[in-house]
Amino acid sequence: MTKLSVNINKIATLRNARGGNVPDLLKVAVDIQKFGAQGITIHPRPDERHIRYQDARDLRPLVYTEFNIEGNPQHNFIDLVLECKPEQVTLVPDAIGAITSSSGWDTLKNQAYLSEVIKEFKNNGIRTSIFVDPVLEMIEGAKKTGTDRIELYTEAFANQYSLGNKKGIEPYTKAAILANELNLGINAGHDLSLDNVQFFKQNIPNLLEVSIGHALISEALYLGLDNVVNMYLHKLK
Repeated sequence: MTKLSVNINKIATLRNARGGNVPDLLKVAVDIQKFGAQGITIHPRPDERHIRYQDARDLRPLVYTEFNIEGNPQHNFIDLVLECKPEQVTLVPDAIGAITSSSGWDTLKNQAYLSEVIKEFKNNGIRTSIFVDPVLEMIEGAKKTGTDRIELYTEAFANQYSLGNKKGIEPYTKAAILANELNLGINAGHDLSLDNVQFFKQNIPNLLEVSIGHALISEALYLGLDNVVNMYLHKLK
């Protein structure tokens, strides 16, 4: 079964809108795990407009499944990850002020930099994953950095699927086949939803984990959080 890690950034966004502690981010994280999700993902950004650095510290003792911290490996982020020691860190090349992730790493141009960061995380027992587009050269470059896994950036697939073009999965399938040949673990995320996640899983060999936030929280507004988490788990079997 492909594991489900729930990104709770949107819960933090809602909390921050009123300046209090409603909804309670920590309680939501605990409840999501009780509902069956196999991981909690957060993506703190430098401006802390949703997840705050202190949230990562507060979540660490409460996440008993898999804690995945995503972000651009700048100095403050690296320090936070080394302090919290999550089970997994996912490196994302976000520009400062970006609304959301918009591209994967150029693993060729950034190979030396990524290799250095990954070595530090792995020396501290933290599994590493690199956010990449489904481009074969980038998969090969990721392997050379020493990363344990890649996370396929799935926005392009989700967009094509919504238009009825199921052939949009083909670059992802090819990327996954190569990753398997290179002994890289495969994660995926961005714009995956109840509508498309099952088709995606069926076409990605050895998909280990998906990280889903925006769609899952939005769907939960209508269907309920417990129900939606288990609907995803059913589709990922």
